[in-house]
Amino acid sequence: METEPQIVFHGMDASPAVTAEIHGKIGKLEQVHQRITSCRVIVEKRTARGNKGQIYQVAVEAEVPGGMIIVNRKPGDLGAHEDLHVAIRDSFNAARRQLDEHVRKMKGVDVKSHPERHHGRVVRLFADEGYGFIKSSGGLEVYFQRDSVVGSDWQRIGLDTDLEFSLMDGDKGPFAVNVSLRG
Repeated sequence: METEPQIVFHGMDASPAVTAEIHGKIGKLEQVHQRITSCRVIVEKRTARGNKGQIYQVAVEAEVPGGMIIVNRKPGDLGAHEDLHVAIRDSFNAARRQLDEHVRKMKGVDVKSHPERHHGRVVRLFADEGYGFIKSSGGLEVYFQRDSVVGSDWQRIGLDTDLEFSLMDGDKGPFAVNVSLRG
């Protein structure tokens, strides 16, 4: 690394043990990408509302040729933790995933593409139970559920509603995800 990593503590005193743990995590990031030019880690402790005690958040910012890796989890996010070590682990795991993706993009290795979108009509709907079936334009009957519907479209879905969706393979066959009203 070209510059010494910066580790900043907010709402708590700097701890040699935590600082050493973070330096170890930075070292592991450097194994993924040897050309990290700078890294800044912000460790913050806040008092949580409600029944919880302290909440920790850890932000990681790493500069690499061709981009920036930024993991910034705020309290209330899934990344906010009561355990400081879990917060450090999760933030650095997220940074590693971003670095892996950045390396793949730089090498031109196949990056995730968006799944193909399909069209169909609702042929059976069990609204109270939260699921239904779509008959695709290709004749395939596909299961979908309320949780797979984008936004608040579930309330607007009825029999013969035109839908757009992506297909996933499940244990019981294909099912629809990212379901939305067509057009």
